[in-house]
Parts: sequence; C-alpha cells; structure tokens
Amino acid sequence: MLLLGSRLLAALGCFALAGWAVYAIVGGSPDLVTMAWWFVGAVLLHDLVLFPLYATGDRLLLIVLPRTRVPLVNHVRIPALGSGLTLLMFLPGIIRQGAGSTLNATGLDQEPYRMRWVWLTVVLFAVSAVVWTVRTLLARRAVSGHGRTRLRQA
Repeated sequence: MLLLGSRLLAALGCFALAGWAVYAIVGGSPDLVTMAWWFVGAVLLHDLVLFPLYATGDRLLLIVLPRTRVPLVNHVRIPALGSGLTLLMFLPGIIRQGAGSTLNATGLDQEPYRMRWVWLTVVLFAVSAVVWTVRTLLARRAVSGHGRTRLRQA
C-alpha cells in the first residue's frame, strides 16, 4: 500500500512539473487552453481507441504466429513498433500535408518521405527476420551439440 501511494505521489509530482513547464513556456497565452484540450484528447484517443486496438492486434499475433523454439512474436513486434513510431513522427511528410510550406521553408519537396518510410519498414522487418533465422540456427545447433556431447559421455 505504501509503494502504491509513493508511486501515485511521484506521478502527481511529474504531472505538476510538466504542467509548470508548459505554463512557463506558453505563459498566459490562449494557446495554453488549446494545448490542454489537445492533450486531453490525445490521452482519451490513446486510452479508449488506440490501446485496445494494438492490444487486440498483439493478442491476435500471439494466436496466429506458430510456436517455434525461438519465439517469433518479438521479431514481429519490434519492427512493427519502429515502423509505427516513424509513421507517427513523419506522417505529415508521408501524406504530403503542408507541401507548400515545406517547399517554401526548405526548398525541398515531400516526395521522398513515403518511399523512405516504406524502405525503412522493409529493412526493419528484413533485419528482424535475419536475426530470428540466426537465433533459430544457433538454437538448433546448441540442441544438436548437447545431444552429441551427451552421447559421447554416456
């Protein structure tokens, strides 16, 4: 009970510090209220929509993927997480939102964003597949190697 209370107190302290930092940056501007509504909306969207979606997707992944000596699920989760986070970060560039502003500000267009994100996703999954294959081969070798040593010792 004491541990729960200390964690709750620490979380409240972190929220208070974050709120103070935002207020110090934005000040008494009306943008502060807009930022607060965006934050509340983001929390609600994540907790009520996105979390159930990716939790369900993860459960389906556990059901669909075959059981192997080296678990395959993390070799799908990690590249999917990397791909999803880069999609989230670069979504305006990928869907070419604000193309005119980007062109005026930088002199560059947003054409390469989409294909770079696709290639990054392909590379993440390919590297993960290679790592899983190597781990599987090493695990298979270790099992067959232990069998040989046991036969020699017996």
